[in-house]
Amino acid sequence: MLDHIKQTDPETFDNILREVLRQEFGLEMIPSENYVSPAVLEAAGTVLTNKYAEGYPHKRYYGGCEYIDKVEELAIERAKKLFNAKFANVQPYSGSPANMAALFALTDWGRQGKKIMGMALDQGGHLTHGHKVNFSGILFDVSSYKVDPKTHYLDYDAIEELAKKEKPHVIIAGATAYPREIDFKRFREIADSVGAYLLSDISHIAGLIVAGVHQDAVQYSDVTTTTTHKTLRGPRGAIILTNNEELAQKINKIVFPGMQGGPHEHLIAAKSVAFAEALKPEFKEYGKQIVRNAKALATSLIENDGTLITGGTDNHLILMDVTKNGTIGAEAEKALGEAGITVNKNTIPYDTRSPFSPSGIRLGTPALTTRGMKEKEMEQIGVWIMEIIKNPKNDDLKKKIEAEIVELCKKFPLYPELTELAQKYLKPSSSFSIFYTLSIKKSFKLWKKN
Repeated sequence: MLDHIKQTDPETFDNILREVLRQEFGLEMIPSENYVSPAVLEAAGTVLTNKYAEGYPHKRYYGGCEYIDKVEELAIERAKKLFNAKFANVQPYSGSPANMAALFALTDWGRQGKKIMGMALDQGGHLTHGHKVNFSGILFDVSSYKVDPKTHYLDYDAIEELAKKEKPHVIIAGATAYPREIDFKRFREIADSVGAYLLSDISHIAGLIVAGVHQDAVQYSDVTTTTTHKTLRGPRGAIILTNNEELAQKINKIVFPGMQGGPHEHLIAAKSVAFAEALKPEFKEYGKQIVRNAKALATSLIENDGTLITGGTDNHLILMDVTKNGTIGAEAEKALGEAGITVNKNTIPYDTRSPFSPSGIRLGTPALTTRGMKEKEMEQIGVWIMEIIKNPKNDDLKKKIEAEIVELCKKFPLYPELTELAQKYLKPSSSFSIFYTLSIKKSFKLWKKN
């Protein structure tokens, strides 16, 4: 395992193993991150990476694609079944180009309709939903909707009023930092009221939709996009879904040859493996546990004086205002990271601070749920988070909690073989944190004994 990298490129080998240890002995709580299965990891590293396959199955511009066609067709069929869609394009390299392709398909490359409407970035939306520095804000005329200034919930009546005033050609539903369920049915009604297309970006909640713990989007949307990582627990990449045959043909032409060249078939294979995993009954339980864990974490944070945007969560993520505890987002992110808890600083709705130094942090439960952690662990993690946020400069406290986190992570091993490899080849140094220098050998003895 990784032997060839070790021989060819020791520096990269070293960095990979250090990242293995960081993931194994820390709490990954960025809501857009997750851990793929060993099967997905293997699929992403196959010989399929060697093959050019411009075009689509049975319509390639290169020879030697007979098995590549089967790989991609399998991924397409599984994606369609997973989301109950009539059409799926599995070639987008990531979520941003998937959104770009969808917007171009719905507007004839921007010639048919230049005005779009999406959730403002500083309110919880995504860059590709119309932010001024992104292609979506540069190429299109944008009107952005916000959340209610008091409740921080989406105000669908206000969104409808804005839509009737602006008359956008496309309305985008979806978010990256909104902790409540999105009503796609209501968005469909708003879009119909102004004759707009509805584009739904479900990148964050795709796995929750599959699990039946969030309202479906595909049945209400003209086009649906999603990344294949996050709650879907697949490789980095994206897919585009629709039930409209005419739009399907436009999407295909825009993805290739309009925007992309050769598809990354090794990642399409990894997507297919992830789809197969998500089609199993146990994935539904996984999605339900993500939400149970998020609610338990939210309760623990609140009980320990945390201030949560909207007062809680319906999904996998939590948005927290840390200024109420005497700190700021960047400082909280750094302090938590020093104790082995990875989160990201994030603006909160109507934030008065800069995006580079915002008032909040964003945290979630998909990755910890993948490890097998449940409500009991979330309660303790909530206590740790609040202790650090209240005392971000207390190094002794951070070291104490870091050691406790290592003990917790030992009970939920992630990639034991990779971790053992890292322990074999990496020598602890002064730059390693406490869990590298004090706890790894002890943890391996425990794992080997069990």
